Amino acid sequence: MNIVFFGSSSFSVPPLNSISSFVSCVVTKKAKPKGRGYLLEDNEVKKTAINLHLPFIEIETFKDESIHQLEQLRPELFVVASFGLIVPKWVLDLPTVGSINVHPSLLPIYRGPSPIQWAILNGEAKTGITLIKMNEKMDAGNVMYQEHVAINQEDNMITLSERLSRRVAEILPEIIDYISIEGMMEGIEQKHEYATYTPIITKEMGKIDWHKSAIEIARQVRAFILWPTAYTFLDNLMLKVFDAELEGTKEKKESGVILDINKDGILVSTAAGILVIKEVQLENRKRMKAFQFAQGYRNLMGKTLE
Repeated sequence: MNIVFFGSSSFSVPPLNSISSFVSCVVTKKAKPKGRGYLLEDNEVKKTAINLHLPFIEIETFKDESIHQLEQLRPELFVVASFGLIVPKWVLDLPTVGSINVHPSLLPIYRGPSPIQWAILNGEAKTGITLIKMNEKMDAGNVMYQEHVAINQEDNMITLSERLSRRVAEILPEIIDYISIEGMMEGIEQKHEYATYTPIITKEMGKIDWHKSAIEIARQVRAFILWPTAYTFLDNLMLKVFDAELEGTKEKKESGVILDINKDGILVSTAAGILVIKEVQLENRKRMKAFQFAQGYRNLMGKTLE
C-alpha cells in the first residue's frame, strides 16, 4: 500500500517507524527559527525520514507549491499523526483509499491541538487513542478504533505522550494491514453533541497562581513541562518549575510563601495544601534540582513567590 505520512512532533516518530515500509513520502511542518541566533532546527519527523531514507516535503501551509508533489505520488492512503495543520479537503481527496488520523484522546472529547496537556491539567484519570476516518472538519471523522489509557499520578506531558505514541505504533500496522485487504473502514459516527475542544496553549497559561490549590499547580507543572513551562517570579526574576508535587500537609500561611527547604525540594504554601517544588531554572541560569538551587540562593526562607 502506498502511504503518505503526515507528522511534525516527537509523538509522530514511533507511528512513522512502525509503518515505514509502506511509506512513500513524509510531509512535515517547516521548522521555525529558534533561540537567540534564530537558527533552524529540524524536527524529529524530518530527522526520522532522513534516517529511513524516505522522501519528505516540508511546508508552512497548504498554500505552499511543494505540496502539489503529492499529486504525482498517486497515494492510496494518508496517515496523519500530530501534524499541526488542518488538512484541507482537496488534499484529503488525493488518496484513492482515504485518510486516517491518530488523535491522543477519547474523541469526541478533547478535540484540537493539545489534548494530552488538557487531560493532565484537568486531572483526568484516563485518556486514550482514537483513530478516525478523516474529513475536512477538525477531529470529527468516524471512529475506526478507540482504546482507553490510564493517566498515572506522576505522568507529565512527556511521559504520557511517549506512552500513547508507543501504543499507536503497536496498533497502526494491524490497522494498515486490515485496510490493505478489506478497504477503508466506515467507522462509527462520533457523538458530536459531547464534543469538547482544547484551546491553543499560550505562554501566559504557564504563570503560576499561588491562590490555586497545590494539586492544581502540580497538574499545571506536569501539563506544561515542555511549553510554556510553569513559571513564577522570585525577586523579580523568572523561575521556571519543571517538577512539583503535592506535599499533603495543610499550612495556614499567605499563598506563595516559601515555608521550608529540604532534600525533597522547596516547600511553598498555596490556597490549599503545600507544593514541593523539585526542579527549577532561574532566569539566565541552568536547570537544576530545587534543593541544589536553594543551597546556592541566599535567604530563600520566608520569601514570597509572585
